[in-house]
Amino acid sequence: MKRPALRRKVAYLSAVATVAVLALTGCSQESGGGPAPVAAAEAPELTYAEDLRVSDAEQRLIAQCMARHGFRYWSDGSLSLAESRPLGYVQDDVRWARTYGYGSRIAAKEDRARLHNPNIAYRKGLSTGRRAAYDSALDGGRKTELLRTAVPGGGSVSKQSGGCDAAAERTLYGDPATWFRLDTTASNLRPLYVGKLLHDRRFTAAVHDWAGCMKKAGHPYPDPDAARQATREHPAVQSRAEEARSFAAETRIAVADATCAREVSLKSVGQDREAHYLAQLNGKYGARLDAYRQLRQQALARAERLVPARA
Repeated sequence: MKRPALRRKVAYLSAVATVAVLALTGCSQESGGGPAPVAAAEAPELTYAEDLRVSDAEQRLIAQCMARHGFRYWSDGSLSLAESRPLGYVQDDVRWARTYGYGSRIAAKEDRARLHNPNIAYRKGLSTGRRAAYDSALDGGRKTELLRTAVPGGGSVSKQSGGCDAAAERTLYGDPATWFRLDTTASNLRPLYVGKLLHDRRFTAAVHDWAGCMKKAGHPYPDPDAARQATREHPAVQSRAEEARSFAAETRIAVADATCAREVSLKSVGQDREAHYLAQLNGKYGARLDAYRQLRQQALARAERLVPARA
């Protein structure tokens, strides 16, 4: 059974993983509202605000479905729109950095929400028979159909497809099997080119310029990941005063990081080079990516009728 969980919005990742989220998340700008469905080849990426709205709609649909089966289900809305902003390898929003640093307090807030997730406590309080019925209602239980699809670069993945989870996906995206195949493709292309991106001359030159800017600002780090990791060098458990000092230091480095990234145009260089390497995969995966973006726009149009935008 897939345990109820909160979706991770901010993560501290390795250099390889974080470089891979430079551009293709489509989350660098907010949108004032979702566009109408368009032809597949013209469908743009969702912004992070739009992506969050689709996620909220999916949770709403699951909650309504579970209620029809006689169970309670709580949607997660613990983070604000600003707090939900994805944190990639390059973060050049100085204002956001000044408020949130690298997101350590957001991550702590998410951790607390996970620990007190009412869905987990609710399920645990059910009788054995009701718990099995809950699992079956949520995702089909142990006997549900397994969807399986190939992963770009080799191998395959599978997931359960049943219950209210599948019903919510069907409402938003149409056929769950088609959506799983397209989402798996779109989510697993970066390993095919991230090595090239990490060693791309224009990108490494921009990182070098960023490092020079940071050194002048009193923060001698070779790349954004090193700067971010440095802010985590403190005890896991801190007093309130220690946490305040750690966050102040984190914020200083994050602001300098964002300022330097903006000064040397690190994000735009990374996005340009990522687009270059992704274009090399269009012959094999372009049609699937177009279909993926179209389904995402379709889901957004439906989500806008179900839930308000996150504030």
